[in-house]
Amino acid sequence: MKRFMRVLALGLVASLLLSSAALAADTIKIGLQAPLTGKYASEGLDMKNLVEILAAKVNADGGVKGKKIEIIAEDDAFDPKTAALAAQRLVTSGVVAVIGTYGSSITEAAQDIYDEEDVIQIATGSTMVRLTEKGLENFFRTCPRDDSQGAAAAQVLKDRGYKRIAILHDNSSYAKGLADETRKRLDDNSVVFFDALNPGEQDYNTILTKIKGFNPDVIFFTGYFNEAGLLLRQKKEMKWDVAMMGGDATNNLDLVKIAGNDAAKGFFFVSPPGVNDLTSPFAKEVLDTYKAKYNSLPASIWSVFAGDAFLAIVEALRQTDSTDPEVLSEYLRNKMDNYPGLTGSIAFDNKGDRAGKFYRVSEVNADGEFVMLP
Repeated sequence: MKRFMRVLALGLVASLLLSSAALAADTIKIGLQAPLTGKYASEGLDMKNLVEILAAKVNADGGVKGKKIEIIAEDDAFDPKTAALAAQRLVTSGVVAVIGTYGSSITEAAQDIYDEEDVIQIATGSTMVRLTEKGLENFFRTCPRDDSQGAAAAQVLKDRGYKRIAILHDNSSYAKGLADETRKRLDDNSVVFFDALNPGEQDYNTILTKIKGFNPDVIFFTGYFNEAGLLLRQKKEMKWDVAMMGGDATNNLDLVKIAGNDAAKGFFFVSPPGVNDLTSPFAKEVLDTYKAKYNSLPASIWSVFAGDAFLAIVEALRQTDSTDPEVLSEYLRNKMDNYPGLTGSIAFDNKGDRAGKFYRVSEVNADGEFVMLP
């Protein structure tokens, strides 16, 4: 109905002219919305770097139907207001689709803008359940979602035999959602603590002391790697050796830099496989190119999900020979099946969620490395 009313308002002829102009352009513009500044700039820069490597590879191979891919990047600074402005800039720049972003609340601030303007958006690090429960025709994601992660996290806690569980979140949409999804799958009597810290602080001794008073045998922190690293370091300084587990937003090697190897050792987290766990020849080729150019691998898997979003968009453009959002959306939702991506085969269900199971357990070893457990 939304598109029907828009066609009535603008006229079918104008719509056809715009579509023809897009097809006739020398380049096809794909947007990237990511935190390129701010505390999660490392995530956004990794996303940008990897997507640009893939775009250069596509262009070197002749582009899409002879047209070069141009990446238009906008910084959302991991801030909802800035995200809305970034989305507005991207939709007016003529992009056919947008990759990103990192953080569920940041994605939510932009997703209605893209959908209203008929721009495909494929989120890459936004796992909150309700993002794909709204029925937005143009929204997809290459990362899994929190209810799947919550089920996996609860199962790990049960399998490891923890009886007194402290769940700590940061009140963000992502972290609170994951905390809630996990708690509802656990025995009420086993959750002895459920509360939030204030993200961005440098001293978490007060909240750690409060949690210690409940005598948990494990802390499940559902927030991001910056705070997780500080919690681990300050817990070590308190000489408190309680086990600590994280969610997939802690899957970033900067966690070890913040905590230190000794404090991080034994920390474990539920997450899709890490960058070092990707074994396909294509993934290795792309990551080798990345390492040769930037002298390191991406710090986390979220940039690789951005790469998968780029690959999905390019494949949809190739297979449909169209930049029409309705055509692209229909292909992604109903016709893309087991397309070989960097993190595995790519397909989407009818809600726009990535199909397949992704969650595994990884642990930090004595050398500060993330090791995926069998």
